[in-house]
Amino acid sequence: MAIEKSLQAEAPEGEDLNKEEGLEIEIVNPDAVILDDGSAEIILMPGDEADEMMDFDANLIDKLDDREQHILTEELIGLVESDIQSRKDWADTYVKGLDILGFKYEERTAPWEGACGVHSTVLAEAAIRFQAEAMSETFPAQGPVKIKILGKETREKEEAGERVRADMNYELTDRMVEYRPEHERMLYSLGLAGSAFKKVYFDPTLDRQCAIYIPAEDVIVPYGASNIEEAERVTHVMRKTKNELRRLQANGFYADVDMDDPAPYQTDIEERKAEEAGFQLNGDDRYTLYEIHASLVIDGIDDEDDLAKPYVVTLERSTGQLLSIRRNYDEDDELERKRQHFVHYVYVPGFGFYGLGLIHIIGGYAKAGTSLIRQLVDAGTLSNLPGGLKSRGLRIKGDDEPIEPGEFKDVDVPSGSIRDNIMPLPYKEPSQTLLALLNQITTEGRRLGAVADMDISDMSANAPVGTTLALLERTLKPMAAVQARVHYAMKLEFRMLKDIMAENAPEEYGYEPHRGEMTARRQDYETVEVIPVSDPNSTTMAQRVVQYQTVLQMSQQAPQIYNLPQLHRQMIEVLGVKNADKLVPTKDDVKPTDPISENMNALTGTPIKAFLNQDHEAHIATHTSFLQDPMVGGTLGKNPAAQQMMQALQAHIAEHVGFRYRAQLEKKLGAPLPLPNEELVPEIEVELSRLAMEAGQQQSAQNQQQAAAQQAQAKAQDPIIQLKQQEMQIKQQEVQLKAQKDQLEAQIKQAEVQRKAQKDQMDNQIDQQQLEIERQELEIDAQKAGAKMAADRRASNNKLDLEIMKTRVNATNQKRKE
Repeated sequence: MAIEKSLQAEAPEGEDLNKEEGLEIEIVNPDAVILDDGSAEIILMPGDEADEMMDFDANLIDKLDDREQHILTEELIGLVESDIQSRKDWADTYVKGLDILGFKYEERTAPWEGACGVHSTVLAEAAIRFQAEAMSETFPAQGPVKIKILGKETREKEEAGERVRADMNYELTDRMVEYRPEHERMLYSLGLAGSAFKKVYFDPTLDRQCAIYIPAEDVIVPYGASNIEEAERVTHVMRKTKNELRRLQANGFYADVDMDDPAPYQTDIEERKAEEAGFQLNGDDRYTLYEIHASLVIDGIDDEDDLAKPYVVTLERSTGQLLSIRRNYDEDDELERKRQHFVHYVYVPGFGFYGLGLIHIIGGYAKAGTSLIRQLVDAGTLSNLPGGLKSRGLRIKGDDEPIEPGEFKDVDVPSGSIRDNIMPLPYKEPSQTLLALLNQITTEGRRLGAVADMDISDMSANAPVGTTLALLERTLKPMAAVQARVHYAMKLEFRMLKDIMAENAPEEYGYEPHRGEMTARRQDYETVEVIPVSDPNSTTMAQRVVQYQTVLQMSQQAPQIYNLPQLHRQMIEVLGVKNADKLVPTKDDVKPTDPISENMNALTGTPIKAFLNQDHEAHIATHTSFLQDPMVGGTLGKNPAAQQMMQALQAHIAEHVGFRYRAQLEKKLGAPLPLPNEELVPEIEVELSRLAMEAGQQQSAQNQQQAAAQQAQAKAQDPIIQLKQQEMQIKQQEVQLKAQKDQLEAQIKQAEVQRKAQKDQMDNQIDQQQLEIERQELEIDAQKAGAKMAADRRASNNKLDLEIMKTRVNATNQKRKE
């Protein structure tokens, strides 16, 4: 701070600056410089005290001279290059796996021009299926976030949680337009590479939070790190165009230094990815920046004896130009713990920091399958268009063109036949052994890649649900483990997003919020925890449906111990049907209403619920008179669901009776009771039980006295009135008995008519059966007569033939004698 004028200001009119009560300024170790005009420039807070006035999150690059900057960049670039070398084997395997992914057809010239260039699809199939399944589980249409209430659940917390859930889902699905495509890209890359990253931060240019996907090759971590949270150094390789870099410099995020033209830099993984996608990287004119999150002791900022502190250092790779140095911990954090900006998604944990993906797991199967497919296709090509040898003197017209079907070409044969001058090579048909081996390798690859389908057709339709669930769980167990890791990483990501959104959320609404509105205040975020909507215990909707089917079967055995409406609602939500709360309402959705509306809801089967602060005496009286109304009773008697309606209304009355008894005890105690089902300290519960016992005994005695008084009052009524009432009751009973008798006689007559009709119908059926039997017997007699006549005719013919033969024999014998 520089002051170029006298420290003694002008005194207000009428005041003396020489008073003893004047302002005293104590300057400790000031830096003073005498200027040419005789004035003095005094720095009141030299050294570190002036630095403390700087913004805590400011760029600290100006505190280092050129030499210190050069030493720092050289050291950091060396460490980053060492980290790159430590993961070289992982990167080489990844590059080789991209060669057999097969999204780009390969034009081969060996062993001949146009040889087969297809690839096995087992690797691409596993990656695409994992992305599709994980995306449907982690990002449903209604949003990927749900909430978990911290501490005791209250209605206020539930409403605050609903606002937080709606607010975050709105941000992720509508306002953060990049989130869904970035998440899809992350899942696809995660399946192939085994590792993928999300970077969560607040973007001041967009005035909102961001969560961008970073490929595994662009996040460099030392091999020995166990997790990204505890890694000593994390480097994010960023590409920025000249315009993007200038904008960040103009905004003050990076130091305003002159930059040379960018020197393109691409890794082997980037080049192979671009080749698979059909792009060329030759025209890439972006800067390559290293954003290094590390714990450092920086000369010029920290003392030599200080412990390493978290910093974020950004530099340009090719020139080593330092762009920014910022602290990476909160100002009020005495432990100086680093801020987390990265989330590491892992497919399968490997031996080092980076995970193992499908390329590492089934890449060998995909390579072997590719080789076998090409051998089979090439064998078929050679078998259909075989080549061979011919003698030197044989001449074929147009011998450089293949012979088309139905075509005959002229041939000059020097000697002998054509067969003696041409010898085809012994090409074989595609081998069945190779085909079987290809199928086996593909099956093993799909099984290892957790994409094998369970053959439902081989299972019995009568198999128990538990058996089906066990088989399904066994088949999906590897994928369930992967989904659980994705679920955990998303939980960390949502936690970072929640902290950023809470930090920028308003302190107050400014209006009275309604339940379910999207806007949430900072206090709302502090009462809940956000978690992914995905279920780490089940990977597919089919598995969850089978689980709920098992529970539904169990509930049929003991329905009284299950909350069936809630169970059915969860089943509907699992099936993905919208508005499950409207299809299956539960008591949790009921709001306080008047007793008449409750009576109407009971008739329609809508859940009803008593609340603590209602007028229970009025509710009980209204519901009781409703049940005693003969018109209502007569109408309900014709309804098949009348018993369930009565039971629901009687149970509701019992709730009001319980709340009324609670209110009576509170009057006896002179103090409010804890909320129902509230967990109490054992000492308080014991004392409250003792007080409740005494108040209950007093209330019971009071109720008994009131009941006795009512009975005495009833006995004190006029005997003539009582006699008339009894006579009217007897007449009503006689009328009811007569009506019941008439109804019973009508039912008996109707039953006799039905029984006579059934008897006549049975007699008709017996007569028809008897006629049918007689008709069949006549047909059998006719068949027997026909058969007998045919047999007699054949016997007669045979006898005649025998007589003719005898006559002929006798004639022949007579001739012989003559």
